[in-house]
Amino acid sequence: MLARPPIAPLRPFVRLLWAGFTPPALARPGREHVLPTGHMHLALRWGGPPLQLLPAGDAPHGAQAWSPGPAVVGGARAGYYAKQAGTHGWSVGAQLEPGAAGALLRTSAADLAERHTPLADVCGPGAVAELMERLQAQCDPEACLRVLETWLLARMARTVRGLHPAIAAALASLHAGAPVQQAVHASGMSHRHLIARFRDATGLAPKQHARVLRLQLVLAALQAPGLQPAGIAADAGFADQAHFTREFRALTGVTPTDWLRAAPAQRNHVRTG
Repeated sequence: MLARPPIAPLRPFVRLLWAGFTPPALARPGREHVLPTGHMHLALRWGGPPLQLLPAGDAPHGAQAWSPGPAVVGGARAGYYAKQAGTHGWSVGAQLEPGAAGALLRTSAADLAERHTPLADVCGPGAVAELMERLQAQCDPEACLRVLETWLLARMARTVRGLHPAIAAALASLHAGAPVQQAVHASGMSHRHLIARFRDATGLAPKQHARVLRLQLVLAALQAPGLQPAGIAADAGFADQAHFTREFRALTGVTPTDWLRAAPAQRNHVRTG
């Protein structure tokens, strides 16, 4: 798997690009939980099965797996989703920054949140078919990344505006570990107006975003050698170990012990079966 930052003009809106190929001989299909990061993403697959979304652990009995197709937009989420992982084929994608929905997809992040949407429904079937055709003509991951970069650059609105200053200030405050009320104050907006603008840019409300940020800090700490879950829970502001475990499981679908036992190579992708 190849992963790298995008070219400079895309960096305000694209956090990371990735591409790779899994040959059939190395495929290990299984269930995977994808944990929330606070970001939207694009994912395109070919030469193998398309993305298969699996019922969550609390899904109604009899719920079926389903596929949104070979090219999807994954909206920001406040919790995990389950998918089939380890299948063969080519894949390429991008993790998007707040504000990317408007600049690159011409829509609101709030309209895409908590679900997977076929990319053709957002950008038009013709544009996506052309992108897939160009990707399928490539024979190495870096070439795929260049094709996706070119496509995203062409999608960028002619008059590109960055994040609203109030949203940028609120995000900076939350990423610095401030409570939501302090982030509201930093934005200079009323709580109600900030929530609407924040959802439009990120897909989540400020409180949801802060909750996901705390999870990401905890996951990074769990990866560090020598740190114990009890100490991590206290440092992250949880009332006790039970509170920490409940919150962790609500966001990830697994306990901290399960996560550590799985030892995921990528901390937001946990094999559960």
